[in-house]
Amino acid sequence: MDLHIKTMAEYAAEGKSPEVLFWVGCAGSFDDRAKKITKAFCKILNKIGVEFAVLGQEESCTGDPAKRAGNEFVFQMMALTNIEVLNAYDVKKIVTACPHCFNILKNEYPSLGGNFEVIHHTQFLRKLMEEGRLKIEGGAFRGKKITFHDPCYLGRANGEYEAPRMLLEKLDAELVEMKRCKTNGLCCGAGGAQMFKEPEKGEKDINIERTEEALALEPKVIATGCPFCNTMMTDGVKHFNKNEEVVVKDIVELLAEAEDL
Repeated sequence: MDLHIKTMAEYAAEGKSPEVLFWVGCAGSFDDRAKKITKAFCKILNKIGVEFAVLGQEESCTGDPAKRAGNEFVFQMMALTNIEVLNAYDVKKIVTACPHCFNILKNEYPSLGGNFEVIHHTQFLRKLMEEGRLKIEGGAFRGKKITFHDPCYLGRANGEYEAPRMLLEKLDAELVEMKRCKTNGLCCGAGGAQMFKEPEKGEKDINIERTEEALALEPKVIATGCPFCNTMMTDGVKHFNKNEEVVVKDIVELLAEAEDL
């Protein structure tokens, strides 16, 4: 399927502006697994006629890993560059499929002059659903057992627990909750820039602990809303040799599959 996604530069050349800017993020741009999440989201937006754009070559890292690793100088340098680009295009609304990008754009950019309405892709899709623009038929997943792993930067950091669950419920699946969920959720092990380094020595890796919890429910699908969580939970499922029986997918991939996109 041909996916032509316009850039902000193309919109500006036409003297127009899109409804929303899709901030793809580093994982969604470069990680082969996360690229599938990016494509699934774009296919849904294209299908229902949402006018959106990406920055393309003008997008760089938000600076989240640098900040979490303690390098405030590098973070501010990266953030100010991004803010300059976003303000030049007079961007008002940003949607992203990465809770790390979501959290930092929403909460850390305003103090540096970047004031935007920032929403997570599950929040955006819920809003489209409530407006009647997005219709979800859950045929492919009817009756299948799905458990949702709350991303830290979506859930505990920003208090959003309902949007992802509302979308999953529309799939007519059987949603089962892990013991540690919502405000009591457990990290996948990739937060705080841990994604980019080996874990410290200990008795058990966090992603193994979390995957154990998920697998105890015997789900067919472990749903996530974050590319980092996706990687960590996938590694966990492989660790237990369950990758034939259990799949790890982003919510937006499940929606795209349900719509056969």
